[in-house]
Amino acid sequence: MFVFNNILNSIKEKCYFTSLLFFILIPTILNGQIKYKNIADSLFSKSKIHLKKGEYDIALSLVEQSLLIFNKTKKYKAIADNYNQIATIYFYKSEFRKALTAFQKSKTFFKKADFKNGIASSTNNIGAIYYSLGNYSKAIDNYKWAIKIHEELQNEAQIAGTTQNIGNIYYVLNDFVNAKIYYEKAEKNHQKSKNNEALALVKSSLGRIYLKEKQFSKALIYFNTSLKLARDSNNKQVQTEVLYNIGDLYKSKKNFLESVKYLKQSVLIAEEIKNDLQKSTSLVTLGTVYLEFNKINLAISNCNKGLLLAEQIKTVSIQEEACKCLYEGYKSKNNLFKALQYNEQMYLLRDSLNLKQTSGKILNMKFEKEMLLDSIAHVEKERKVTLAHQKVVEKKEKQRNIFIIAGCFALLLAIGIFSRLNFVKKSKARLQVEKDRSEHLLHNILPEEVAEELKEKGYVDAQDFETTSILFTDFKSFTETASKLSPQELVEEINVCFKAFDNIMEQYNIEKIKTIGDAYMAAGGLPQPDINAVKNTIMAALDMQTFVSKRKRENDAQNKPAFEMRVGIHVGPIVAGIVGVKKFQYDIWGDTVNTASRMESNSEVGKVNISQDTYLLVKNEKDLAFEYRGKIATKGKGDLEMYFVSKALI
Repeated sequence: MFVFNNILNSIKEKCYFTSLLFFILIPTILNGQIKYKNIADSLFSKSKIHLKKGEYDIALSLVEQSLLIFNKTKKYKAIADNYNQIATIYFYKSEFRKALTAFQKSKTFFKKADFKNGIASSTNNIGAIYYSLGNYSKAIDNYKWAIKIHEELQNEAQIAGTTQNIGNIYYVLNDFVNAKIYYEKAEKNHQKSKNNEALALVKSSLGRIYLKEKQFSKALIYFNTSLKLARDSNNKQVQTEVLYNIGDLYKSKKNFLESVKYLKQSVLIAEEIKNDLQKSTSLVTLGTVYLEFNKINLAISNCNKGLLLAEQIKTVSIQEEACKCLYEGYKSKNNLFKALQYNEQMYLLRDSLNLKQTSGKILNMKFEKEMLLDSIAHVEKERKVTLAHQKVVEKKEKQRNIFIIAGCFALLLAIGIFSRLNFVKKSKARLQVEKDRSEHLLHNILPEEVAEELKEKGYVDAQDFETTSILFTDFKSFTETASKLSPQELVEEINVCFKAFDNIMEQYNIEKIKTIGDAYMAAGGLPQPDINAVKNTIMAALDMQTFVSKRKRENDAQNKPAFEMRVGIHVGPIVAGIVGVKKFQYDIWGDTVNTASRMESNSEVGKVNISQDTYLLVKNEKDLAFEYRGKIATKGKGDLEMYFVSKALI
């Protein structure tokens, strides 16, 4: 710095040096930018090649590297293209929510670049994601908006593609008349533009309609044409779908050997491109075909593979079909135990599928303004704004007073400054205490991970949990016992029990959900899954019974009324999230909760009653003992197998 100050000792010299530096550096900078842009473009192009081959992980890695480079520039269109590529990869990987986020970012950057073609494309793709998530009204809104932009730009090919997407919605809604109208419009436009990849898709879709209408000859013509177009363009994604469609067609025609041939090809290509959704679908359908001509072992093998894959990607509808196939297979082999097991699982999945349709609104719910206004984070923010405003006002007042009394009251000014600093320090300390108190209160109301998400985002996403252990307790003859206590004594007795239960939950890492009157509800395995959750829930329940029994003995010795308790536990899938805007709470829903409640109501005093599903998960635990109770009739659930569980005597 000293050297520069000596050299640049005049305005003229400074200007000269700056100009010289400018002309030296600019070509270097431009060359560097061009070099990095070329690298990013190359990575993006390679990603597109791997995507076309179905190599999704490689394609994703390459485009993310490209995006890192472009993010350092203001090349908004290139950034948008990269996000569009990322979203497309996630779509093919069936990770629809990630795809939606990426498409929305793509649309944002296309708007910054004022690139209308890109805006229209992203809008269309967002519609496709909503279609995949089953939100057809939002899908149609986005498709229509995309068509409007494409019509302004006179993009005939894109209008055709979006028209085809609207046809897809009518197809899903079983409105084949309208679906066919939109598909045929799209087909004509694709033929004009010679877009063979898009033409392959629309012909496959028309083939599915004719298959539904049992016009097998027409359907096969469309499928074969689609397959040829897909092979010519090396589009393996379309190939595996069309091969599945042809296999499904031959299954409908009872030509099982041909069906097996095409379904096997579909499985192989789906496996090659890592399309687990199509692979699981084809495997289960292949299993059902083997059932048709009594190849039971092959049927069971393929449906088992399909079930395992469907469980991994959490597609409940395919799991249900797989369990139905396995039920039929084991029934044919007279393995009634296995058949019954899969039959029960099939009905549970069917219930879960119905639940998912209902709870989809919960999962998509974003507690935006209401939650933000009532959240602790917002209260804290308002407090900080108020404090900052207070500081500004006080500072202005202080400055005015300083000007008035400057020179005469220097000592008082010093004292005032000291007082001010002390005040700020105390204010910060009070603010920290209030913040800590607010956080402590929030963590008492919500699980830690959920509380952190609420503070960070201002809302909380609902979540699916596949395996959660639900615990219910209830005091026997509560009303009768409560009548013998004063209101204060009753509250105190319940409080003693529930405080002990809270400590037990914390010991075993079980999440307390809520209390309803004299009932206590908790869940293991959320908000973070835990492989020990089921056993820990049982151990917690046994400790709760031990505490209540001990409390009763103590009260009996003093001739005081005491509670006795039933406990029930069931394991299964649930949906968890926050409900309400004011006095919100973390809650859970699902058929699993109802079954757990039935386990409690059919339990006995001093006992822990568990379901068959719970027993199967812990039956090999050496420190637990089980007493089979047989099938017991339950309200609304039919006959359910139940077990009493206790600590084993060692």
